[in-house]
Amino acid sequence: MQNVLDPSRATRTLPEPFAGWFARRGWTPRAHQLDLVERAEARRSSLLIAPTGAGKTLAGFLPSLIEIEQEARGRNTEGRDGPHTLYISPLKALAVDIARNLKAPIDEMDLPVSIETRTGDTPQSRRRRQKENPPDILLTTAEQVALLISQVDAPRYFSELKVVIVDELHSLVTSKRGDLLALGLARLRKHAPGLRVVGLSATVADPDALRAWLMPQGGGAPVLSDLIVVEGGAKPDLSILSTDERVPWSGHMTRWAVGDIYELIKAHKTTLVFVNTRSQAELLFHELWRINEDTLPIALHHGSLQVEQRRKVEAAMGRNALRAVVCTSTLDLGIDWGDVDLVIHVGAPKGASRLAQRIGRANHRMDEPSKAILVPSNRFEVMECQAALDANYLGHQDTPPIQDGALDVLAQHVLGTAVAEAFDAVELYDEIVAAYPYRALDWETFERVVDFVATGGYALRAYERYAKIRRRKDGRWRISHPTLAAQYRLNIGTIVELASLPVRLVGRRNGVLTGRGPVLGQLEEYFLNSLAPGDTFLFAGQVLRLEAVRENEVLVTRTQQTEPKIPYYGGSKFPLTTYLAAGVRAMLADPEKRRDLPAQVRDWLSLQADRSRLPAMDELLVETFPRANRHYLVAYPFEGRLAHQTLGMLLTRRLERLGLHPMGFVASDYAIAVWAVGDMSAFFDGKRNTMASLFSEDMLGDDLDEWLADSMLLKRTFRACAQIAQLIERRHPGKEKTGRQITVSTDLVYDVLRSHEPDHILLRATWADAATGLLDIRRLGQMLARVKGDIVHERLEKISPLAVPIMLEIGREVVQGDGSETLLAEAADALVQEAMA
Repeated sequence: MQNVLDPSRATRTLPEPFAGWFARRGWTPRAHQLDLVERAEARRSSLLIAPTGAGKTLAGFLPSLIEIEQEARGRNTEGRDGPHTLYISPLKALAVDIARNLKAPIDEMDLPVSIETRTGDTPQSRRRRQKENPPDILLTTAEQVALLISQVDAPRYFSELKVVIVDELHSLVTSKRGDLLALGLARLRKHAPGLRVVGLSATVADPDALRAWLMPQGGGAPVLSDLIVVEGGAKPDLSILSTDERVPWSGHMTRWAVGDIYELIKAHKTTLVFVNTRSQAELLFHELWRINEDTLPIALHHGSLQVEQRRKVEAAMGRNALRAVVCTSTLDLGIDWGDVDLVIHVGAPKGASRLAQRIGRANHRMDEPSKAILVPSNRFEVMECQAALDANYLGHQDTPPIQDGALDVLAQHVLGTAVAEAFDAVELYDEIVAAYPYRALDWETFERVVDFVATGGYALRAYERYAKIRRRKDGRWRISHPTLAAQYRLNIGTIVELASLPVRLVGRRNGVLTGRGPVLGQLEEYFLNSLAPGDTFLFAGQVLRLEAVRENEVLVTRTQQTEPKIPYYGGSKFPLTTYLAAGVRAMLADPEKRRDLPAQVRDWLSLQADRSRLPAMDELLVETFPRANRHYLVAYPFEGRLAHQTLGMLLTRRLERLGLHPMGFVASDYAIAVWAVGDMSAFFDGKRNTMASLFSEDMLGDDLDEWLADSMLLKRTFRACAQIAQLIERRHPGKEKTGRQITVSTDLVYDVLRSHEPDHILLRATWADAATGLLDIRRLGQMLARVKGDIVHERLEKISPLAVPIMLEIGREVVQGDGSETLLAEAADALVQEAMA
């Protein structure tokens, strides 16, 4: 078997009308496109790794188009029972874009191929039609696959399925959505034996893991798909914004660079402006329009906006009618707009692979360099941006590894299987362990998951509402009541959004609300709780005034207020990858690596070296100093906000036991600051009490257990697991629970399980999530092991230059409007003068 592509090998000729279509366009089929056709004819699954613009999407679909066209010529009957090809996209927008791009060659060759999309935005009427009259190619998402295989007629519907194409594979397999899709593929293989699976990706850190994910596993050595790697592609043109403005010491909204961003938009044809959060998208869009004297057509795109608004923006981009789009990860992957000639990344990218993915949206052609400019929000982010640029030039990828399959996702799948048909536990177990994420699942754990779906577990089995499935006399499991099928389908999926309400635009006349305008999108309850009628906020690119909340809708009017609040969206921050964190530490340790940094950042670091020290590569620098009747401890682990927040919780517990009376802490991606009444410089004298003992690895033992027993964070993690496992359902036919109802229900169950069944399957799932997700315990443990014996304590008389950014986070009030930057600048100036004096 030839795994890596040898271009001379793929010499076959395409059949008509495909060969003629390529010729009319003046194209020659690329070697990897021909190679995939050959492997498809041999019924081999493949992973195609190709740079942006290499035509990998066409390569993935070309075998299907050829096969469907040949099949249609020999078909005696019209129509089919189900799709021939299933295309799985990580993004709704990508599925729509691929459908649009695929329609052109189908129409130009007059192929007898029907193609449709099915996502969460697809109307029910169209979904029903797709079941009755299936398209040849269905473009959909992981959640829709789970929904389709839960149908009673799934065996018939998928009986003619020949191939599944998974696009941007790397972005799916590292999440619970990937676990859900892996289980879905295992079920599809039962309905369609011999199913071929093709993975497409441009950014891959571990190809063999993805190759194994595509294949059914057999319990021994990993079974791998074929591998096709396309080398080459123009190196991107990357840079960090060059500006005369002062880069802020702290902050995340990047207001300081709005003028520079606007000038860049003016100087290019079409610009995608990527940000990391929806809040930042709303603010930046508002600020750009505020200075848009040329009335350039600039649009906004993020996941909380109404689908119609997002589709309008995508259509306008397709017509080249926009000069810029401010967007979040909703446009990260695969979107092919050839006229995008610049990508601006506002804020640090948090990962080298994420940056590579986003900059690939510019030009989208293999032989032309993508142009991208990074705009850091603060001085630490300047170093992170430089580390990301260095990684990109080296071609380094830092997508996270594939984790073992989540148990809450498995519980959802078990319930979904029972919704579709009665199942035999042994047969289902054999099917599940063939899915790569669940290859190591033991029978005892599987039995406990089935028991959980059947009873809720030992501590909950007395409550009938948790009995979702029952064992029949023939030994097979089936749902306990038909109404559970509709309830299951309403709550399918692994993305747990915070409770939100639709925002509807209305009018106001003579003090009375009039008319019912369009729904603009969804706003989270958490943010709404901070508003009162009359307050103004930014949403959907407009300044809106809250009028009332009625019938579970947020009624708003437009206003000309100039200082609106910025909506808060939970769970929208990306974690800093370990690779970029190591890059920042290397920059601090080696002056040679700092040569390309802006002069103001180099000067800042030089002053730090004079006043205190810069940490070596594997050192943990800890500074202590007094300020304003308090004593501060600042550490620089560079391990990401999540790990630092957990570290802060544990440090404050230890400092309290030591009698130092900690008062609080703040954490960023780069540093952590703790303040206390007690003199920490004097206490940690390096003799009787040492920093090594404070930061010892045993804090992840009893200290962690005691803190978690009292912590709301673990309850929050459990809440998400309980919803994914469908122990607690958010949606019911005809109604939906509020966020408060969900919280009360899950908190009560959590307390019962902690007391009476601490090894409950959902508590295990919660701990697994905490280890790598909300608390990042695993990464914290790795950091503590790394710095063991290399902790340097600097006792200072006053704040150091490096401590200024994290100190600015302490006690920060959310200040809205134009005044916020001024207040932050004044606070920074005061701290800087103190640090530099």
